[in-house]
Amino acid sequence: MPPILVIARLTVQEASRRRLLLALLILTLLVVGFSAWGFNKITTVTNSRGETLPPDQVALVSSQLLIVIVFMYSGVLALSAAVVAGPLISSEVESGLLLSMLARPLRRSEVVIGKWIGLAVLVAIYAAFAGALELGAVDWATGYLPPHPVELLTFVAAEGLILLSVGLLLSTRLPGITAGVIALVAWLIAWIAGVVGDIGTGLQNVALENVGVVSHLVLPSDGLWRGAIYAMEPDTFIAALRAAGTFARANPFAQIDPPPLPFLFWVVIWFGVMLGLSVWSFRTREI
Repeated sequence: MPPILVIARLTVQEASRRRLLLALLILTLLVVGFSAWGFNKITTVTNSRGETLPPDQVALVSSQLLIVIVFMYSGVLALSAAVVAGPLISSEVESGLLLSMLARPLRRSEVVIGKWIGLAVLVAIYAAFAGALELGAVDWATGYLPPHPVELLTFVAAEGLILLSVGLLLSTRLPGITAGVIALVAWLIAWIAGVVGDIGTGLQNVALENVGVVSHLVLPSDGLWRGAIYAMEPDTFIAALRAAGTFARANPFAQIDPPPLPFLFWVVIWFGVMLGLSVWSFRTREI
């Protein structure tokens, strides 16, 4: 087996032994259970004439509530990825474990790439599992399923991989806690900058709009989140937003257009740049 895959397998095994994964599983099941109960209550809401909501209104309310819940999921995924990736390399450097590993015919680049692949697999599995479970619960409770569920899960998983990549890069130079905190703060700043950019678009303020553009280039997590929002919105709601004009773009929990293809290409390039920087940073570090 290639050394990269060996490192990836060991990383998965090590992460699986931590209680964080068990805690995430328990919390996910609890959230899915409570949210299914809450979504089911939407179908029992009545209007002033005592009639239940029509299917199109149930779908609209369900989509907006689902956006809020998925935002919480993405936050949990970002936090988990940052916490796990922060000490990924720094803790093994401090303990001397990597020194003994690198004494063998093992390249530092293989260590970095292998660890990234291992955690990336875990992030993708959790995003797919939790997302599919939540979507299934919503479908069971209300009969509503987002128009693009596969794209939704892909964008959420990619957002987690963004934080994983940032945490891994910082882990090559900083202590684990520091790297994890910086990565999480960067995610929050990127989201706030994206909101500012949306407000600038709604107000037709180029300076504020450029804040969002720059943030999407530096840390594409918010741009991917916008793609997840678009994947959850019914077509009728998107049409209503477009009819409302540019001011509708100022809503941080609404998205009129899907992510443009140039941005998605940039995300792929961004991953390669971050992984390359991580390898370079680890190669130039004294152990």
